[in-house]
Amino acid sequence: MIESLLGSKNAERALIYIFSREEGYAREIASYYGADLKSIQLQLDKFEKSGVLISRSVGRTRPYVFNPRYPFLAELKALLEKALSFYSVKEQEELTMNRRRPRAKGKSL
Repeated sequence: MIESLLGSKNAERALIYIFSREEGYAREIASYYGADLKSIQLQLDKFEKSGVLISRSVGRTRPYVFNPRYPFLAELKALLEKALSFYSVKEQEELTMNRRRPRAKGKSL
């Protein structure tokens, strides 16, 4: 949708994923989209160097979030929200369903 503005499909994927789930790390994003891990890592590094994203170390994992000090953050989020509205309903639900813990044993679906 906005890959021409961002330069690549993986750049769009990374930002949309982090926008919809509020944080994400490279392997998680790459496995969600079935994309190459290295290309997602390069996009996340590019956005971190430009100040759009920030990251921290949690063990061996490096989760990324939007930089609250980025001057165009409100405009970028508005653009991503508009782009996400053009995704299919099914894809929107899959992106926003942020379930990270396993289901409790014996719990019904």
